[in-house]
Formats: sequence, structure tokens, C-alpha cells
Amino acid sequence: MQRLGFIHDMMDVKVLILYVTSRSSYPLNSQEIYELCYQDECLSYFDVCTAIPEMVASGHLQAVEEEKYIITDKGREAGALTEDSIAFTVKQRAENAVSRYNRQIRRSSFVKSQIIPREKGDFSVILSLDDEMGNLMTLELMAPDQRQAVRLSRLFEKKAETIYSLTMAELLDGEDSEED
Repeated sequence: MQRLGFIHDMMDVKVLILYVTSRSSYPLNSQEIYELCYQDECLSYFDVCTAIPEMVASGHLQAVEEEKYIITDKGREAGALTEDSIAFTVKQRAENAVSRYNRQIRRSSFVKSQIIPREKGDFSVILSLDDEMGNLMTLELMAPDQRQAVRLSRLFEKKAETIYSLTMAELLDGEDSEED
């Protein structure tokens, strides 16, 4: 019986890993590589875990901090030569997955939160939103318990831009009415 899908052997796995890592703007761990490459039901996590050390040994990938990997120049050259062998649909899905990953990591570098215990048992939640130029907003809120502090932190990370926009709109709208 013929196997369906793009992945038929270890070489296909390696070509797909090169394709994904060449498009990632950030180092990837094994799990992230697997998730970005999983665009074909024939790929298994064990295939990826087998391929990565082989690709590090061959000089196509380089291990960096905390078991993360980046593509090398040798890997980039090999990937450019072999990426045409990837099925179009697999290539498109992988490219979309990497684009989402790059956006998510880039955004998380701009949205930060920190929870600091205070003397009386409550917590300070320091929330900040940055852009390429620097800090846009820093907000410190008090939370009565750690559960609420964590909740504030998570919700801010999801809605930082909306909170910033609403704050700016409210402040600037108030300024217009004062001038009249």
C-alpha cells in the first residue's frame, strides 16, 4: 500500500525542517519545530527528534541556548536547493504556521507583565506595552491575591493593544471637551 502525504523518508523530514527553520526569525526547540512541520499526517515527533541531532552533526542546524536550534548557512544553502521537493500544500501550511509563530513571538517581546508580592499579602502587577521605539505604556495595578494577579497578567497579555487604545482614546477625548 502506498503512503499518502509528503513525508516518505527521513530526507523528507529534514527538507521540511530546513524549510521551517529558514523562515523562523527566532530559535526553535524540538517541540516548536515539530509543531511547525506538522503539516502532513505522515510526520511523527520521533522523526523530528531523530532528524535534529543528525542535522546538528552534519552542520545544517546549530544548537543554541536552552536546547533551541537555528539554521546554519550550510543548512540555508541545502534548503534552498531542496525546498522545491516539498508538496505545495505542505509548503503553504508550513509557511503560514511559521508566520503566525514569528508574529506571536515578536508580539510577546512587546507585551510584558510582572507580579511582585507586597508586604501586606497583596500583589503589584506591573504591565507594560512597548513598540520598536520604546515603552508606550506602563501600568501598575494592585491585586488582593495571587490568583487575581495572575489573571490580570494573562488578560493584559491578550488585550494590551486594546487597553492602550482605549486609554489613549479616553484621555484624548477628555482633552477635546476641555478645550471647548
